[in-house]
Order: sequence, then C-alpha cells, then structure tokens
Amino acid sequence: MAAIFVIWYGSQNFIYSNGGAKMGRKSKRTKKKKAGTSSGDFKYAVFFLLPNFLGLFIFTLIPMVFSLIMSLYDWPLTGTPEFIGGDNFVKLFTSDPLFMKVLKNTLVYVGLYVALNVVIAMALAVWITSLKRFNEFFRSVFFLPMMIGIVSSTMIFKWILSDNGVINTFISKLGIEGPNWFGSTATAMAAVVIVSVWQGFGYNMVIFISGLLGVPDSVKEAARIDGANPAQTFFRVILPCMSPTIFFAVVMTVISSFQVFDQTFVSTMGGPNNETNTLVLHLYNNAFKYQRLGYASAIAWVLFLAILIVTGVLMRLQKRWVTYEN
Repeated sequence: MAAIFVIWYGSQNFIYSNGGAKMGRKSKRTKKKKAGTSSGDFKYAVFFLLPNFLGLFIFTLIPMVFSLIMSLYDWPLTGTPEFIGGDNFVKLFTSDPLFMKVLKNTLVYVGLYVALNVVIAMALAVWITSLKRFNEFFRSVFFLPMMIGIVSSTMIFKWILSDNGVINTFISKLGIEGPNWFGSTATAMAAVVIVSVWQGFGYNMVIFISGLLGVPDSVKEAARIDGANPAQTFFRVILPCMSPTIFFAVVMTVISSFQVFDQTFVSTMGGPNNETNTLVLHLYNNAFKYQRLGYASAIAWVLFLAILIVTGVLMRLQKRWVTYEN
C-alpha cells in the first residue's frame, strides 16, 4: 500500500511541477529518432526493474492472493483446511468479543501517534532550519532514534517508565506518585504512543526540513513586505507551500501506524485488559497462539481494507488543502 502511494504521489508531483496542461499539447519539435533508441531504452528499463517486479510478485502479490484464499477456510496450523466461505469475516464482526476493542485501540493509536508525530516533527524542523549554526548536528541527533530498532527502543522505555525508572523517580521527588505506565489501563496506550513517537518522528522531521528549505525566499520576503508577522508568514504562506510534503508525511505515517505491532508485543503483549491490543497483535495471536491461520488471514484483509479506506479518504480530502505548484 505504501509503495502504491509513493508511485502515485511521485507521478502527481511530476505532472504538476511540469505543468499538467502542457503535457497534452503536441510538441512542435521534430520527432526524428534514431532507429532502435526507444526499444533499447525499454530493454534497459526492463532489465533494471525486473528484480523489483519479481520481488513484488513473489513476496507480496502471491502471498496476498494466498492469504485471501486462506481467509475462506478454517485453516489450522496443523491439520486439514475446511472451506467455510465468508464465515471468518462474519465471525469477526458478530461473535469475536475482542475484535471491536482492538479495532478501537488501533484507531486511537493511529490518531494519537499521527498527530503527535507530525506536530513534533514540524516544530523541530522549523527550529532546526532557523538555526544559524549546528543545524546539521541537531538534525543528526534528533534523527538518531530512527537508527535504533523499535524493539530496543521499547526495552529502553520499559526501564525509563518502570516503577523505579527515571520518570517516576523524578516525579516522586516532586511529591507525586508516578503511575504504572505500562501496567495501568489508564496510561498503557499513552506509554506505547510515547515510545513510538520518540522512535519515529525523525523521519518526518527530515522530510519537513527538506520541504521548508524548498520554500522560495521570494515568497517569504513578499509576505514580510506585505506586513505579515512571523506567525502569519508561517501559517498562511509557508504551510500552504509545504502542503504536498505534509500530505505525503501524513499518509505514510497513517499507513505505518495501522501496522503497529512490535511496541505492544514487547511492552505489554496487548495488556493490561487488552487496552493495547491492536489489529496486528490480534492477528498474530490468532495465527500462532491459537493456530487459526484462516481467521488471522481474515483479520489481515480487514486491516488492508481499513488502510485502503482511510488512505482513499485522505486522497479525496487533499483537494481541499493541498496546493500543487503549477
């Protein structure tokens, strides 16, 4: 899904940046080409793209089709599969006591994570680009958590947020009793979001820095001449110019956040009381803990459709606030 969006987004930017209307006009240039040039370029393109297409076909498309077939069966990890049609999907929405809860948990996580990730990444990007010195140093420092594996990051935060960890020790010195971050139903999801944001905001920060540096100085100077203060310049001039970059970051972050697994698996195993149980963790438990591969495949397809629907809605809404340069 992410790959499809990247290809579409790149083509859109190419079309708009080169003037979409111009592409429909007939060129007045002569169209004489050397014989064999076009076919030769095509052969080279096929040669270089073939490994990627083979990987996509073997490791993505074939497993997707097989997963769809499995979702129509009662398919145990060991034993003989039995065809049951759409019963797995019906069971998800009618008799699975956990499905609606994990779906809600996933949506809550997506909302919190995407909002915090984008806001923090944008704030740091604005601050770093405003620095006269050491901006490259701070860019590297804040991107560093991306280089640490999510499992390692989660283990670090399990120690930091433990009862005797750094955070609770500091809070206790203020006379406040710190919560059981990963063990309380009130704070477990917040703790998972904190881990995820700390580990993941660096990617969007770098994207936003690139977008900020791409805003023409002439546009910002024109806003200052018109009497706009720094806040008005940022919200009314810079952000609209960056809207394609922000849209790309939001969509990619949404797609990745729907697939959250490592953080919840390592930190809470979906607890306490399933408050951090998400769709992918529910899928994993059904596939490998309860050995119901067909049912797990049905969950996977519901997850795929959820991502597809949300991404489609964002694509439609972009017409209202995303401005492409003509």
